[in-house]
Amino acid sequence: MLQLRDLPSIEVLEKFAERYPVADVSAISSFLHLLRVATDLSIALDACLSRHGLLQGRWWVLILLMREINKTSTPSLLAKKAGVSRATMTGLLDGLERENLVARVFDDADRRRLSIRLTDAGQQKLDDVMPDYYARLRVCMAGVDESARKQLEATLMNINAGLVAFNKVF
Repeated sequence: MLQLRDLPSIEVLEKFAERYPVADVSAISSFLHLLRVATDLSIALDACLSRHGLLQGRWWVLILLMREINKTSTPSLLAKKAGVSRATMTGLLDGLERENLVARVFDDADRRRLSIRLTDAGQQKLDDVMPDYYARLRVCMAGVDESARKQLEATLMNINAGLVAFNKVF
């Protein structure tokens, strides 16, 4: 992923808007800053997780399994919840299984039916990671009070609702 470090100034964006009148300078500026922060957050999360021998994809699978009542799910449901293809999920599960963090459980009545279960080692890995993650998250968000957090969530939901514009034909 390209990580644009040099965000354009308002003056630069205004020059672009002279050439492309449809450009909304404040919307562009806000959008680029949001992308910059999202990228930085993802990089910071990667760094935190790597200290524990994890990558984001594998961590999310462990989290999704922990959320289940019996810590078990199907590969297809995990792929859907994680927003990845089944092939990608298979790769993630293969790595997690090699590390004994998840186990493939076959149905006794129909061996074609497969479930994925969070192992005790997988739960322990989360128990090691989550306090570190939550402590860092607390510090990261310390400058944003509760009211601003609620406003941020509402704003992000509004932006998310507008994402259809990137798939729409104008």
